[in-house]
Amino acid sequence: MTITSRPIMVTQPLDVVDWAQFKPTLKVSRIPKGALNLNVDGRHVLGPLQGFGQLWQKTFRIQLKSHRLTAGEVMKTWKEHFSSFWPTWDHFYAPMTGIAPGAVVLINMVIPGDLAIGLPVATGVVVVRSNEHSFTLMTPQGHMFAGWITFTTSEEKGAVFAQVQVVVRASDPLYELAFRFGAGKAENIFWQQTLLALAAHFGEGEHFELVETHIVCLDPNVQWSQFWNIWQNAAIRTLLYRVVTLLLRRRKRVRS
Repeated sequence: MTITSRPIMVTQPLDVVDWAQFKPTLKVSRIPKGALNLNVDGRHVLGPLQGFGQLWQKTFRIQLKSHRLTAGEVMKTWKEHFSSFWPTWDHFYAPMTGIAPGAVVLINMVIPGDLAIGLPVATGVVVVRSNEHSFTLMTPQGHMFAGWITFTTSEEKGAVFAQVQVVVRASDPLYELAFRFGAGKAENIFWQQTLLALAAHFGEGEHFELVETHIVCLDPNVQWSQFWNIWQNAAIRTLLYRVVTLLLRRRKRVRS
């Protein structure tokens, strides 16, 4: 009896082009003008399992009632003008390649984020997935969160819906304390404002009640094994950087 073997065909998933290739550490290829590149280069991303705080899933959704829009058109606009839908004091420096898989993005903002006054943070995100109707950002070490944020658009009954879904833990104990004492609510407002700004771009109304908000605590426990994430805390490192920079400038002025 003769046994013949056939070559095994190894095929890739159809959506492989939508996903970023794995890289052990992040690298910023270009620093936009005015951006502060801290706490991103050399870091690796953290998923919810690598965070410290309680695990949350937050979903924010808004309906765009205009019948002239398609989900693809809304997503295209959202990607192209993503940073313009953020508050003016928070800066998302979109890469020249756009929001594409593998793009590393610098973020300079203040926390909690919904007000112009707060603690400065220089951090970033990486685009791990992007297609016609969605994209997902993942956070690096030191970021306020450990997890991912997914932005999607969809069409239902003749209307377009835009959605932000956050699945995260606070990265370390200090961030967890901040989010338990008010920063968590500020974060909710931040994403509600983002969706309202997107709706306003298309001539829709600007009322918070238009944003459907669903918040679920998936795990109320903290992960003490991740306590030392605090060593990478981007807020602490950004503050130290600014203090040292200010002292060096003053010292230089005195000498001159």
